[in-house]
Amino acid sequence: MIPFSVLDLAPIVQGGSARQAFDDAVDLAQLAETLGYKRYWLAEHHNMPGIASAATAVVIGHVAAGTKTIRVGSGGIMLPNHSPLVIAEQFGTLEALFPGRIDLGLGRAPGTDQQTARALRRGAKDSADTFPQDVQELQAYFEPAIANQAVQAVPGAGTHVPIWLLGSSLFSAQLAGMLGLPFAFASHFAPDLLLQALDIYRREFQPSESLEKPYAMAAINVFASDTEAEAKRAFTSLQQSFINLRFGTPGQFPPPVDDINALASPAVLAGVQQTFREAAVGNPQQVEQTIKAFIAKTKVDELMVAGMMYDHTARKRSFEIVAQVRERLADQEL
Repeated sequence: MIPFSVLDLAPIVQGGSARQAFDDAVDLAQLAETLGYKRYWLAEHHNMPGIASAATAVVIGHVAAGTKTIRVGSGGIMLPNHSPLVIAEQFGTLEALFPGRIDLGLGRAPGTDQQTARALRRGAKDSADTFPQDVQELQAYFEPAIANQAVQAVPGAGTHVPIWLLGSSLFSAQLAGMLGLPFAFASHFAPDLLLQALDIYRREFQPSESLEKPYAMAAINVFASDTEAEAKRAFTSLQQSFINLRFGTPGQFPPPVDDINALASPAVLAGVQQTFREAAVGNPQQVEQTIKAFIAKTKVDELMVAGMMYDHTARKRSFEIVAQVRERLADQEL
Protein backbone atom coordinates (compact mmCIF):
# COMPACT_ATOMS: atom_id res chain seq x y z
CA MET A 1 0.00 0.00 0.00
CA ILE A 2 1.25 3.47 -0.84
CA PRO A 3 2.39 5.75 2.00
CA PHE A 4 0.01 8.30 3.51
CA SER A 5 1.25 11.70 4.73
CA VAL A 6 -0.19 14.77 6.48
CA LEU A 7 -0.55 18.35 5.24
CA ASP A 8 -1.07 20.99 7.94
CA LEU A 9 -1.55 24.77 7.91
CA ALA A 10 -1.42 25.14 11.72
CA PRO A 11 -4.94 26.62 11.90
CA ILE A 12 -5.65 29.37 14.44
CA VAL A 13 -9.21 28.65 15.53
CA GLN A 14 -11.65 31.30 16.68
CA GLY A 15 -10.86 32.06 20.30
CA GLY A 16 -7.48 30.36 19.99
CA SER A 17 -3.91 31.57 19.50
CA ALA A 18 -0.85 30.93 17.38
CA ARG A 19 0.78 29.18 20.34
CA GLN A 20 -2.16 26.80 20.59
CA ALA A 21 -1.88 26.14 16.84
CA PHE A 22 1.80 25.24 17.21
CA ASP A 23 1.14 22.97 20.19
CA ASP A 24 -1.66 21.26 18.27
CA ALA A 25 0.66 20.77 15.28
CA VAL A 26 3.21 18.96 17.42
CA ASP A 27 0.49 16.87 19.03
CA LEU A 28 -0.95 15.88 15.66
CA ALA A 29 2.51 15.14 14.26
CA GLN A 30 3.27 12.88 17.21
CA LEU A 31 0.03 11.01 16.57
CA ALA A 32 0.80 10.77 12.85
CA GLU A 33 4.21 9.34 13.67
CA THR A 34 2.63 6.71 15.92
CA LEU A 35 0.06 5.83 13.25
CA GLY A 36 2.67 5.30 10.54
CA TYR A 37 2.24 8.38 8.37
CA LYS A 38 5.38 9.06 6.33
CA ARG A 39 5.57 12.87 6.28
CA TYR A 40 4.18 15.90 8.07
CA TRP A 41 4.26 18.98 5.87
CA LEU A 42 3.41 22.59 6.66
CA ALA A 43 2.41 25.25 4.15
CA GLU A 44 3.53 28.86 3.80
CA HIS A 45 0.72 31.44 3.86
CA HIS A 46 0.84 35.12 4.76
CA ASN A 47 -1.59 37.75 6.03
CA MET A 48 -4.16 35.12 6.97
CA PRO A 49 -5.48 35.38 10.55
CA GLY A 50 -6.46 31.70 10.57
CA ILE A 51 -3.09 30.23 9.55
CA ALA A 52 -0.01 30.21 11.80
CA SER A 53 2.56 28.66 9.44
CA ALA A 54 3.88 31.86 7.79
CA ALA A 55 7.42 31.33 9.15
CA THR A 56 7.34 27.83 7.75
CA ALA A 57 10.93 26.78 8.42
CA VAL A 58 10.61 27.83 12.07
CA VAL A 59 7.43 25.78 12.53
CA ILE A 60 9.04 22.80 10.79
CA GLY A 61 11.85 22.96 13.35
CA HIS A 62 9.30 23.07 16.18
CA VAL A 63 7.46 20.02 14.87
CA ALA A 64 10.65 18.10 14.09
CA ALA A 65 11.92 18.75 17.63
CA GLY A 66 8.72 17.23 19.02
CA THR A 67 8.92 14.06 16.92
CA LYS A 68 11.50 11.35 16.33
CA THR A 69 11.11 9.51 13.04
CA ILE A 70 8.47 11.09 10.79
CA ARG A 71 9.76 13.25 7.94
CA VAL A 72 8.90 16.93 8.37
CA GLY A 73 8.88 19.48 5.58
CA SER A 74 7.19 22.17 3.57
CA GLY A 75 4.14 21.79 1.42
CA GLY A 76 5.34 24.23 0.47
CA ILE A 77 7.80 27.06 0.64
CA MET A 78 6.69 29.72 -1.85
CA LEU A 79 10.05 30.24 -3.51
CA PRO A 80 9.22 33.55 -5.28
CA ASN A 81 8.97 35.13 -1.80
CA HIS A 82 12.58 34.25 -0.94
CA SER A 83 16.08 34.14 -2.32
CA PRO A 84 17.27 30.59 -3.04
CA LEU A 85 20.29 31.13 -0.77
CA VAL A 86 18.12 31.98 2.24
CA ILE A 87 16.02 28.84 1.75
CA ALA A 88 19.16 26.73 1.30
CA GLU A 89 20.53 28.06 4.59
CA GLN A 90 17.23 27.54 6.43
CA PHE A 91 16.73 23.99 5.25
CA GLY A 92 20.41 23.20 5.52
CA THR A 93 20.11 24.21 9.16
CA LEU A 94 17.04 22.02 9.62
CA GLU A 95 18.82 19.09 7.99
CA ALA A 96 21.80 19.56 10.31
CA LEU A 97 19.48 19.54 13.33
CA PHE A 98 17.26 16.67 12.16
CA PRO A 99 19.36 14.64 9.70
CA GLY A 100 17.50 12.52 7.19
CA ARG A 101 14.07 13.86 8.17
CA ILE A 102 13.65 17.14 6.25
CA ASP A 103 11.78 17.67 2.96
CA LEU A 104 11.65 20.87 0.91
CA GLY A 105 8.52 21.26 -1.18
CA LEU A 106 8.55 24.35 -3.40
CA GLY A 107 5.62 26.32 -4.75
CA ARG A 108 5.45 29.02 -7.40
CA ALA A 109 2.47 31.00 -6.06
CA PRO A 110 2.83 33.79 -3.48
CA GLY A 111 0.66 32.09 -0.89
CA THR A 112 -1.11 35.36 -0.18
CA ASP A 113 -2.78 38.38 -1.77
CA GLN A 114 -0.91 40.61 -4.22
CA GLN A 115 -0.43 43.52 -1.80
CA THR A 116 1.14 41.22 0.78
CA ALA A 117 3.23 39.58 -1.94
CA ARG A 118 4.65 43.00 -2.81
CA ALA A 119 5.45 43.60 0.86
CA LEU A 120 7.25 40.26 1.07
CA ARG A 121 9.31 40.94 -2.04
CA ARG A 122 9.99 44.61 -1.23
CA GLY A 123 9.44 45.88 -4.74
CA ALA A 124 11.35 43.16 -6.58
CA LYS A 125 9.97 42.10 -9.94
CA ASP A 126 7.69 39.09 -10.02
CA SER A 127 10.21 36.33 -9.38
CA ALA A 128 7.66 33.68 -10.35
CA ASP A 129 9.04 34.34 -13.84
CA THR A 130 12.43 33.04 -12.72
CA PHE A 131 11.08 30.04 -10.81
CA PRO A 132 12.87 27.38 -12.93
CA GLN A 133 16.22 29.16 -12.56
CA ASP A 134 15.64 29.69 -8.84
CA VAL A 135 14.91 25.99 -8.33
CA GLN A 136 18.13 25.04 -10.08
CA GLU A 137 20.09 27.62 -8.09
CA LEU A 138 18.68 26.16 -4.89
CA GLN A 139 19.62 22.66 -6.00
CA ALA A 140 23.17 23.84 -6.59
CA TYR A 141 23.46 25.23 -3.06
CA PHE A 142 22.69 21.76 -1.67
CA GLU A 143 25.56 20.22 -3.66
CA PRO A 144 29.01 19.95 -2.05
CA ALA A 145 30.90 23.21 -2.31
CA ILE A 146 33.77 23.31 -4.80
CA ALA A 147 37.14 24.98 -4.44
CA ASN A 148 37.00 28.78 -4.53
CA GLN A 149 33.19 28.81 -4.68
CA ALA A 150 32.26 32.43 -4.05
CA VAL A 151 28.83 31.88 -2.46
CA GLN A 152 28.03 28.87 -0.30
CA ALA A 153 25.06 27.85 1.80
CA VAL A 154 26.38 27.30 5.32
CA PRO A 155 24.73 25.12 6.56
CA GLY A 156 23.35 23.59 3.42
CA ALA A 157 26.19 22.67 1.07
CA GLY A 158 26.46 18.91 0.69
CA THR A 159 23.22 18.15 2.52
CA HIS A 160 21.20 17.11 -0.56
CA VAL A 161 17.92 18.07 1.07
CA PRO A 162 15.18 16.38 -1.03
CA ILE A 163 13.37 18.93 -3.21
CA TRP A 164 9.79 18.47 -4.38
CA LEU A 165 7.90 20.65 -6.82
CA LEU A 166 4.30 21.45 -5.89
CA GLY A 167 1.61 22.72 -8.18
CA SER A 168 -2.04 23.32 -8.91
CA SER A 169 -1.52 23.82 -12.64
CA LEU A 170 0.54 22.26 -15.43
CA PHE A 171 3.66 24.43 -15.17
CA SER A 172 5.29 22.77 -12.17
CA ALA A 173 4.26 19.32 -13.41
CA GLN A 174 6.23 19.85 -16.59
CA LEU A 175 9.17 21.42 -14.76
CA ALA A 176 9.31 18.60 -12.20
CA GLY A 177 9.41 16.11 -15.06
CA MET A 178 12.17 17.97 -16.87
CA LEU A 179 14.30 18.28 -13.73
CA GLY A 180 13.65 14.72 -12.55
CA LEU A 181 12.11 15.77 -9.22
CA PRO A 182 9.19 14.34 -7.26
CA PHE A 183 5.91 16.16 -7.83
CA ALA A 184 2.90 16.87 -5.59
CA PHE A 185 -0.42 18.21 -6.87
CA ALA A 186 -2.70 20.42 -4.76
CA SER A 187 -5.94 18.67 -5.64
CA HIS A 188 -7.32 19.37 -2.17
CA PHE A 189 -8.19 22.91 -3.30
CA ALA A 190 -7.50 22.99 -7.07
CA PRO A 191 -8.69 19.69 -8.57
CA ASP A 192 -9.44 20.75 -12.14
CA LEU A 193 -6.08 19.85 -13.73
CA LEU A 194 -5.18 16.94 -11.47
CA LEU A 195 -5.16 14.10 -13.99
CA GLN A 196 -3.71 16.21 -16.78
CA ALA A 197 -0.86 17.40 -14.55
CA LEU A 198 -0.02 13.87 -13.43
CA ASP A 199 -0.02 12.69 -17.04
CA ILE A 200 2.30 15.51 -18.14
CA TYR A 201 4.65 14.88 -15.23
CA ARG A 202 4.96 11.18 -15.98
CA ARG A 203 5.28 11.72 -19.71
CA GLU A 204 7.90 14.48 -19.44
CA PHE A 205 9.95 12.85 -16.67
CA GLN A 206 13.71 12.68 -17.19
CA PRO A 207 15.74 10.54 -14.78
CA SER A 208 18.11 12.56 -12.58
CA GLU A 209 20.56 12.11 -9.74
CA SER A 210 17.62 12.77 -7.42
CA LEU A 211 15.15 10.32 -8.90
CA GLU A 212 15.27 7.42 -11.36
CA LYS A 213 11.55 7.27 -12.16
CA PRO A 214 8.52 9.51 -11.58
CA TYR A 215 7.20 9.84 -8.05
CA ALA A 216 3.85 11.60 -7.81
CA MET A 217 1.80 12.60 -4.81
CA ALA A 218 -1.65 14.20 -4.70
CA ALA A 219 -3.53 15.79 -1.82
CA ILE A 220 -7.07 15.09 -0.71
CA ASN A 221 -9.15 16.61 2.07
CA VAL A 222 -10.44 14.06 4.53
CA PHE A 223 -13.09 14.68 7.17
CA ALA A 224 -13.65 11.32 8.81
CA SER A 225 -15.76 10.65 11.84
CA ASP A 226 -17.64 7.77 13.39
CA THR A 227 -20.84 9.10 11.82
CA GLU A 228 -21.51 10.80 8.51
CA ALA A 229 -23.35 13.66 10.21
CA GLU A 230 -20.38 14.48 12.45
CA ALA A 231 -18.00 14.46 9.47
CA LYS A 232 -20.22 16.73 7.37
CA ARG A 233 -20.56 19.15 10.27
CA ALA A 234 -16.79 19.28 10.80
CA PHE A 235 -16.35 20.00 7.07
CA THR A 236 -18.40 23.20 7.38
CA SER A 237 -15.50 24.97 9.09
CA LEU A 238 -13.32 24.66 5.99
CA GLN A 239 -16.25 25.61 3.78
CA GLN A 240 -16.87 28.76 5.83
CA SER A 241 -13.18 29.64 5.77
CA PHE A 242 -13.10 29.36 1.98
CA ILE A 243 -16.22 31.48 1.61
CA ASN A 244 -14.76 34.16 3.88
CA LEU A 245 -11.53 34.18 1.88
CA ARG A 246 -13.37 34.48 -1.42
CA PHE A 247 -15.30 37.49 -0.12
CA GLY A 248 -12.10 39.16 1.12
CA THR A 249 -12.86 38.69 4.82
CA PRO A 250 -10.43 36.03 6.04
CA GLY A 251 -10.45 35.43 9.76
CA GLN A 252 -9.61 32.85 12.35
CA PHE A 253 -10.74 29.33 11.57
CA PRO A 254 -14.47 29.18 12.40
CA PRO A 255 -16.41 26.60 14.40
CA PRO A 256 -18.68 24.24 12.48
CA VAL A 257 -22.35 24.98 11.86
CA ASP A 258 -25.37 22.74 11.55
CA ASP A 259 -26.46 24.07 8.15
CA ILE A 260 -23.91 25.50 5.72
CA ASN A 261 -26.72 26.24 3.26
CA ALA A 262 -27.97 29.00 5.55
CA LEU A 263 -24.70 30.93 5.24
CA ALA A 264 -24.28 31.38 1.49
CA SER A 265 -26.16 31.44 -1.79
CA PRO A 266 -26.52 28.32 -3.96
CA ALA A 267 -24.06 29.83 -6.46
CA VAL A 268 -21.41 30.37 -3.81
CA LEU A 269 -21.93 26.90 -2.39
CA ALA A 270 -21.61 25.42 -5.86
CA GLY A 271 -18.20 27.05 -6.13
CA VAL A 272 -17.23 25.61 -2.75
CA GLN A 273 -18.34 22.16 -3.84
CA GLN A 274 -16.30 22.46 -7.04
CA THR A 275 -13.18 23.58 -5.17
CA PHE A 276 -13.38 20.76 -2.62
CA ARG A 277 -14.78 18.02 -4.82
CA GLU A 278 -11.71 15.87 -4.10
CA ALA A 279 -12.70 15.36 -0.49
CA ALA A 280 -13.56 12.28 1.53
CA VAL A 281 -16.27 13.26 4.01
CA GLY A 282 -18.17 10.70 6.03
CA ASN A 283 -17.96 7.64 8.24
CA PRO A 284 -15.07 5.15 7.99
CA GLN A 285 -16.71 3.10 5.25
CA GLN A 286 -17.54 6.15 3.12
CA VAL A 287 -14.05 7.58 3.54
CA GLU A 288 -12.50 4.26 2.59
CA GLN A 289 -14.52 4.11 -0.63
CA THR A 290 -13.56 7.66 -1.60
CA ILE A 291 -9.86 7.25 -0.85
CA LYS A 292 -9.72 3.92 -2.68
CA ALA A 293 -11.34 5.47 -5.75
CA PHE A 294 -9.02 8.49 -5.63
CA ILE A 295 -5.91 6.29 -5.54
CA ALA A 296 -7.22 4.11 -8.35
CA LYS A 297 -8.02 7.17 -10.46
CA THR A 298 -4.71 8.97 -9.95
CA LYS A 299 -2.33 6.01 -9.51
CA VAL A 300 -0.25 8.20 -7.20
CA ASP A 301 2.79 6.88 -5.39
CA GLU A 302 1.83 8.63 -2.16
CA LEU A 303 -1.32 10.24 -0.72
CA MET A 304 -1.18 13.57 1.12
CA VAL A 305 -4.07 13.97 3.55
CA ALA A 306 -5.32 17.43 4.52
CA GLY A 307 -8.29 18.25 6.72
CA MET A 308 -8.40 21.33 8.92
CA MET A 309 -10.92 20.99 11.72
CA TYR A 310 -12.00 23.37 14.45
CA ASP A 311 -11.96 20.69 17.13
CA HIS A 312 -8.50 19.26 17.63
CA THR A 313 -9.75 16.02 19.19
CA ALA A 314 -12.06 15.43 16.24
CA ARG A 315 -9.19 16.11 13.87
CA LYS A 316 -7.00 13.54 15.58
CA ARG A 317 -9.83 11.03 15.37
CA SER A 318 -10.11 11.74 11.63
CA PHE A 319 -6.45 10.91 11.05
CA GLU A 320 -6.83 7.77 13.17
CA ILE A 321 -9.67 6.65 10.91
CA VAL A 322 -7.59 7.38 7.80
CA ALA A 323 -4.73 5.28 9.18
CA GLN A 324 -7.18 2.43 9.76
CA VAL A 325 -8.44 2.86 6.20
CA ARG A 326 -4.89 2.51 4.91
CA GLU A 327 -4.45 -0.72 6.90
CA ARG A 328 -7.65 -2.18 5.43
CA LEU A 329 -6.65 -1.20 1.91
CA ALA A 330 -3.24 -2.80 2.46
CA ASP A 331 -4.96 -6.01 3.59
CA GLN A 332 -7.07 -5.98 0.43
CA GLU A 333 -3.90 -5.91 -1.68
CA LEU A 334 -2.47 -9.01 -0.02
